[in-house]
Amino acid sequence: MDSDLAQAFHKEVTCLFCLHYLTDPVTLDCGHSFCRPCVCLFWEAAEVPATCPLCGQPSQLTHYNTNFLLKNLVSTARKASVRQFLSSEDQKCGPHKEAKQVFCEEDRSLLCRHCSQSQEHKAHRHCSTEGAAEEYREKLSKQMRSVWQKIEDIERNLAKDGRISIYWMMYVTHHKDMTRAVYRPLHPILLEEEHQHLELLKEEGQKGFAQLEKIRCQNLDRKRHLRMVYRELRKMCQKPDVELLLWKEHESSSALCARSPGHQSDDFHLLPCRSEQAIQGHIPRRLRPELRARPVTGLMDRLNHFRVEISFDNAITNHHIRLLEEVRSVKFLQDSVSVCLAPATSNYIARWGTQCLASGKHYWEVEVDDSGDWAVGLCGETQARAAGPLTDAKDTFLLLCVREEDGPRLWTTGPMRPQYTERPLGSVGVFLDFDSGSLSFVDVGKRSFIWKYPGDFFHFPVRPFFCTGRPR
Repeated sequence: MDSDLAQAFHKEVTCLFCLHYLTDPVTLDCGHSFCRPCVCLFWEAAEVPATCPLCGQPSQLTHYNTNFLLKNLVSTARKASVRQFLSSEDQKCGPHKEAKQVFCEEDRSLLCRHCSQSQEHKAHRHCSTEGAAEEYREKLSKQMRSVWQKIEDIERNLAKDGRISIYWMMYVTHHKDMTRAVYRPLHPILLEEEHQHLELLKEEGQKGFAQLEKIRCQNLDRKRHLRMVYRELRKMCQKPDVELLLWKEHESSSALCARSPGHQSDDFHLLPCRSEQAIQGHIPRRLRPELRARPVTGLMDRLNHFRVEISFDNAITNHHIRLLEEVRSVKFLQDSVSVCLAPATSNYIARWGTQCLASGKHYWEVEVDDSGDWAVGLCGETQARAAGPLTDAKDTFLLLCVREEDGPRLWTTGPMRPQYTERPLGSVGVFLDFDSGSLSFVDVGKRSFIWKYPGDFFHFPVRPFFCTGRPR
């Protein structure tokens, strides 16, 4: 191969970012090719929408498939480089004057054909030097992909939990305001009970925030360690084949595994164990903080003064009612909370109240089952028979219980938000007050408020709504 052609070939198999042979090559939309690890680290450090590190053109994707054509070309180039290196006089076997084309896996040494059949090595497992280097580099590439997947998982958790921390404190503050509003008409009879409830809310709020912060710090430490391991794996993959193969294992496996996760070293023989240890390591579980339901003395007696009997339409099952699936796939606060369950076939029973409510105070109760899938609340008169997503409707206000990966969870609509409180068992009370324009949901069994919409919300006709069932 003439020098110009060799130079052009070498350019095609060289990463434009690190200037080493391409490792697990990917080709971006603009046509430029890079090592996958180089692209991942560049995009993470840039903290901006994905662009080409060379020309700056935006990338439509953030995950690209391996360019196997380039990968095969790189493999060809590496093998040629190894053959050239091993055929030099100073690298040949001293006694036999032959190229060391055989790799002994037992003691990790390069041997010529004659030495591999000697008494010392003939019982050992051998393979070609080129094949051994390629196999080991592929193993490192797979480890890098696994480590990066862990880093991305932690990134997603950090993004979600960070926003949950903010929303949690806002939620606690709202419950304090709601508690004061509930007890205001009862002063001074239940002043001490109100004070106790507010103090307990404050303690729970601080405890929940501290737990979220602890998990966030654990995730940050884990991410830093994984990134350090990833960079070391990348550095090792960039080494020439012979240097990659000839590391010596100076420590036992038990000693390696006892090494502190945060210990940094240039001894690459530590990496296989450390990377496996990092991949297998535990990612701190995500925390779902929750406020305890606390009974309010006399609450049910007050509400029952406004008790009405609500008649519902005959049970109907509409193909367009996918209310609970809509919530299961919702993105809350720009992906701070993602619910990702496999879509199920709807088999839900939905009912609307026969009576339209437009004034006064009304309280009714709805019995909910233990399936973890139900919705209770109000729909505007125009929405009561309209097709389309109920969660998008501006005149729909619902309390929903939805099965998620870690168990049932409460949500409310208008706007869509999670509820960090205990799930009611048995019956849910609905209190609609047109005088103040407010709506409240009540845990009947625990005699406590679940959620109260701010006043001045309701000045339009509404119908009660109820949906329950199990997906097929």
